[in-house]
Amino acid sequence: MYQPLECFSKNWIFKRNDPKVEPEDLQEIRLLSEQRAAQIWRDYISDEQVHPDHFTDKDWLKKTTDKAPITKLQWEKSWDSDQASLPDGFLAHFDAWGDDTTVFFCCHNELIFELKWGIFKRTWKTFLFLDNGPVLVGKKKKQAAQFHSNGWVNLLFRET
Repeated sequence: MYQPLECFSKNWIFKRNDPKVEPEDLQEIRLLSEQRAAQIWRDYISDEQVHPDHFTDKDWLKKTTDKAPITKLQWEKSWDSDQASLPDGFLAHFDAWGDDTTVFFCCHNELIFELKWGIFKRTWKTFLFLDNGPVLVGKKKKQAAQFHSNGWVNLLFRET
């Protein structure tokens, strides 16, 4: 179900001093096995596409919704700043999530991290070294987000 973080080719992102991931948080960041990642990807992201670059207008991530008052916001300014927390608008989108909510940070169908929402909120800057379209979803939750390398994040609602 899991594999060691050392198996991740860019595991250096978790070893940096800036942003620093505390050892107790690092222990709770799990890299899914490729088989488990593929299952989560199919269940939560797409059963047709294997990478964010391949999403089409048929995929739920590309569909617009009127459920979110703000559908897009800038994450890069907060990332570049000394501010430790995620942008307020981002946090507001996920305000129904408790810190113990299981979340999946989905880079592609074979690369997914599992951790708790509280840990993601503390370590988000580390994860955004992987900003080429990853999708954040919560287990059994409708709210989602897709990060883009242009510094923007789409706030989404997952179809269930």
